Amino acid sequence: MSHKLSRIGLGVVGLWVALSVTAQEQPADFAHQVPLALSGEGPWYRLALPLEIQLQARQTDLSDLRVFNAAGQAQAYALVRETARSREHSTTDVKWFPLYNAADDNERAPSVRVQSSANGTLVQVQPSSRLEAGEEELRGWLLDASAIKAPLQQLILDWTSERDGFQRFTIEASDDLQHWQAWGEGQVARLTFADERVEQHEVSLPGQPARYLRLLWESPSSAPVLTSAQLQSGSRESLPLPLVWSQPLAGSTTKAGQYTWQLPMGLNVEQVQVELSQANSLAPVTLAGRRESSQPWQSLGSGLLYRLTQNGQDVLQNQLQLSGQTVQQLKLTVDERGGGLGAQAPALRFAVRPTQVVFLARGEGPYSLALGNATAKAASLPLATLVPDYKPSRLATLGTATLSGAATSTPVTAATPATVETNWKKIGLWAVLLISVLVLAAMALSLLRKPPVKN
Repeated sequence: MSHKLSRIGLGVVGLWVALSVTAQEQPADFAHQVPLALSGEGPWYRLALPLEIQLQARQTDLSDLRVFNAAGQAQAYALVRETARSREHSTTDVKWFPLYNAADDNERAPSVRVQSSANGTLVQVQPSSRLEAGEEELRGWLLDASAIKAPLQQLILDWTSERDGFQRFTIEASDDLQHWQAWGEGQVARLTFADERVEQHEVSLPGQPARYLRLLWESPSSAPVLTSAQLQSGSRESLPLPLVWSQPLAGSTTKAGQYTWQLPMGLNVEQVQVELSQANSLAPVTLAGRRESSQPWQSLGSGLLYRLTQNGQDVLQNQLQLSGQTVQQLKLTVDERGGGLGAQAPALRFAVRPTQVVFLARGEGPYSLALGNATAKAASLPLATLVPDYKPSRLATLGTATLSGAATSTPVTAATPATVETNWKKIGLWAVLLISVLVLAAMALSLLRKPPVKN
């Protein structure tokens, strides 16, 4: 008997879901619609939501996001959000070997002889030609990452205290010590300002695997002596999506040395970039944030911003790392003993991880993305519900959707007759649901009153 009642209860739930689907919104209920183009194998498609489109939502949690087909039917979808706390990574201490060259040799990369074990671990690294004592010059360092099989995300260095200031170098990667791929430039720093020491040890890497890294200093005469080298790595599934940056945001000055910015909506900000328009600017800063004006400011971090001229080129550090918490207002406080940043608030750009939309394509295309409805209720599903047997590695194999045209805007101003019609629809749906519940309850009561069948 209990199984029959359970099936009846599930029937009520199924009926409620069916009625809810029937009463879904139409594209015209949303202020913005953007056409989508599909590629790859369906029926599931994923869309990396551009920041400028995300900012058109009326609700911070994107409850007013929908995907429609050509007939105006809403598609089942899930939102894939990544937070800074959700990423998994490991940090490994690695061996490093100095790279020497003759002091008068202008070759960028020293030629070396390498001895390695059977598994590729470096045992010894020596110059290919014999250098007399006093003739050699430290040009850089070779790091052994052969024990790390995962993609490399970050390099963390420490060095002796004799070399304060800025340290700039190029980064190259190789799997065979013969062919090298450029991985950009790195910069670490150790500065003393106002009786405080400011240090920058971390350098971002492109998230690719490599057995060896080569660091070559731009000014070999100032190359530091390393005391530790660490590499941070993560699985391919846990690699973060690239940050997306906003357009410059104007701010306001509340008092000398204090600036505030209002973000378009609450966002999980991971980095900010402060415009340093004047050369030789030096500013120790603290950054605070909050969701609403009624809340107290919460500290988000501190750092040293600078734009200095060294050896005829700019040395720039204008970014601050955040923890990824949700904020809508930012406040920067500057220690003006460094000269400040001026009376006008500098422009600020913020960076977030893109949100991905995964939807199940039903019906005929073309499909469109809709946003902008302050009263819409959340309709997204868990990703594991939308995609059966979902695994993180499967996300990259889904079909892709891209924006295929400009967004069109529709003022969401329902007229009175439309409102009355919508209300009658809701009344009718509730009436059908109530009648169905009564019928099902009568069926349950009838089953309960039946005498048990004798064997």
